[in-house]
Amino acid sequence: MTVYLVGAGPGDPELLTLKAARLISSADAVVYDRLVHPDVIRMAPPWAECFDVGKTPGLLSPTQGEINDLLVSLGGRFETVVRIKGGDPFVFGRGAEEADDLLAAGVPVSVVPGISSAIAGPAAAGLSVTRRGVASGFCVVTAHQDDASRPIHWPSIATAGITIVVLMGAKRAPIIRRELIAGGLEPATPVAIITDATGDGEQIALLTLAELGRSTVPNPSIIMIGPAAAERLSVLAGVEIGVQAAPV
Repeated sequence: MTVYLVGAGPGDPELLTLKAARLISSADAVVYDRLVHPDVIRMAPPWAECFDVGKTPGLLSPTQGEINDLLVSLGGRFETVVRIKGGDPFVFGRGAEEADDLLAAGVPVSVVPGISSAIAGPAAAGLSVTRRGVASGFCVVTAHQDDASRPIHWPSIATAGITIVVLMGAKRAPIIRRELIAGGLEPATPVAIITDATGDGEQIALLTLAELGRSTVPNPSIIMIGPAAAERLSVLAGVEIGVQAAPV
């Protein structure tokens, strides 16, 4: 018996790894999150038991403890349990917490990395988080923290001189704007908001830091901040991506 913590990538089912696809197609039980594409779930065999444990903002959702308990229970019943997470299971996916509880219960765990939306989202929209002469590095930060986490020190991020990629920041966009500007980042700094990255409804909004959060940012969105956000390819792989020049 093994529980596989599988990264499903940023959204497009074709960005699933070969190993992930093989495991899903042979699973006895599948546990999946809200942002996993339905076509990925349909890859599970007809006999597999499937469990939706997605956390939807504003709605009653399973707690992380309940999800961990479910995985431990399934791990004790089935030979192959696949836990599917959007992006990579260890990039703000709480995969490490699930692995800790499974191992403490004596359930073997195997991790299958996935393509993180932090990089793939901008890339699919024609944006490179690093670019020669423009951005020599990048950081990925979540804007959604629990009370037990150390507060983000935005001034350090603002003055690092690298691309900033913010995940789970839609509702906190005004706070991100205020903290980064207060920390020293210029209000005119370019920003790109990639909504539904690699999905059917993918959209990108190009704006400045001063405009970020002045109107609603859709969920889910990736917020890319820095000079590299202004260096967008208008056409990528022959497919034009919807663009808005003003805040979404």
